[in-house]
Amino acid sequence: MNWHLSRKTGAMLRIVDRGTSSISNILNYLLFNMIPTIVDIIVGIVYFITAFNFWYGLIVFITMLAYLVITVLITEWRTKFRRTMNNLDNVKSGVAVDSLLNFETVKYYTAESFEVNRYKKAVIDYQRASWQSSASLSLLNVTQSLIISLGLLIGTLLCAHAVVAGNLTLGDFVLFCTYVTQLYLPLNFFGTYYRMLQSSFVDLENMFELLEEHSKILDIPDATVLTVRGGKIEFQNVNFCYIAERPVLKNISFTVEPGKKLALVGQTGSGKSTVIRLLFRFYEPSGGRILIDDQDISKVKQKSLRQAIGVVPQDTVLFNDTIGYNIRYGRISATEEELQSAARAAEMHDRIMEFPDGYDTIVGERGLKLSGGEKQRVAIARTILKAPRIVVLDEATSALDTGTERLIQGSLEKVCENRTTVMVAHRLSTILHADEILVLHAGEIVERGRHEDLIAIPGGRYAALWRQQIEQNDSSNSNNVSLDPDSE
Repeated sequence: MNWHLSRKTGAMLRIVDRGTSSISNILNYLLFNMIPTIVDIIVGIVYFITAFNFWYGLIVFITMLAYLVITVLITEWRTKFRRTMNNLDNVKSGVAVDSLLNFETVKYYTAESFEVNRYKKAVIDYQRASWQSSASLSLLNVTQSLIISLGLLIGTLLCAHAVVAGNLTLGDFVLFCTYVTQLYLPLNFFGTYYRMLQSSFVDLENMFELLEEHSKILDIPDATVLTVRGGKIEFQNVNFCYIAERPVLKNISFTVEPGKKLALVGQTGSGKSTVIRLLFRFYEPSGGRILIDDQDISKVKQKSLRQAIGVVPQDTVLFNDTIGYNIRYGRISATEEELQSAARAAEMHDRIMEFPDGYDTIVGERGLKLSGGEKQRVAIARTILKAPRIVVLDEATSALDTGTERLIQGSLEKVCENRTTVMVAHRLSTILHADEILVLHAGEIVERGRHEDLIAIPGGRYAALWRQQIEQNDSSNSNNVSLDPDSE
């Protein structure tokens, strides 16, 4: 979970894209270019020693050695420019994807010019790093050409001296120049491929860093499959903290009997959502135990745990695919009849059939073509199709208006029917029929009981929240009446 919360989508996609292409490049360079080139160089040195004499072979060897040493040294030096260029490429892609994903916010705040300038700056920074990398490459190429030219000059002068002295013929001189030129060609290829190989290794660095990040939540070696009989949930003295010095949950204990409804309420930051994350085992508690049907969830397979729990989140994010695909995500193997039955139970079937393409309607990026209520109904249908024994409603209606909330409420009741339910609620009107309500404050349970019991506690936190919401509703209703022209 920590990895997903801290990642940048655009940068990660570029890292994976560069890394996968680099793997293919490395294999090609090594198997089909580097190894044959090395063989050519060795054969060439042996030939010059045998066909001419030791000195010609020595000249070729020293030239090649100097070429290789300079290539390695300068390539290692310029690696930092390539690494900087990759990091700025990640930033550039991150800025672009971030702007595209949040296009609504950009439009709301008329920040198009700001985003253009932000991306422009990222591109300029990347181009500057790319220029440095190209300049260092030019330095490498000039140095390599200089070494080859010096080696060729010394060799031809020695050969010309031998021709003048009568030790070699003019044909030998031409043969030497031809062979040396042919030998330096694969040597030049070697430098090019080594440079590209080094660049590919640099491109792989970020991907290796991604692969080295292991999940902190792992199944124990002898983990068992969770067997859900009734769906009883127990939190036993659970403690948790994101940062060691700041505990988020303190000695949380409660039990939800099979088929019962538990509601969690409290102000923002009281720990409600953390309880849900611990139930899904996205994090490990720092103390205490969490049990489902008397099975410690830290000792069962995570897949079986999450398969047993269905969730209707506050903000439903859908895949950019069809409505049918998004509903079927609750159970991939579901038939078309089961899919439509779940949609009917969520009161979504009739609305889907009003679309020209029905269940094949594309919902758009993150489901933006659907209204908030429609997205929530899709999430409800998805959960109904999954048919879990345990249901979590994580402020499922807090982002909806009151009218839409009332319509959704009936569908939510169908989801929770005969299922163990944990509800995180902001609007207290949605949890009036909960079997037990826990009031959280600063990570502790400060009140618990049914709605009728809690509002009767003098000076209680739940009672204060209840009165506050009633006053807000009364104020909202009075404003609506005063704005109604027929009220006069």
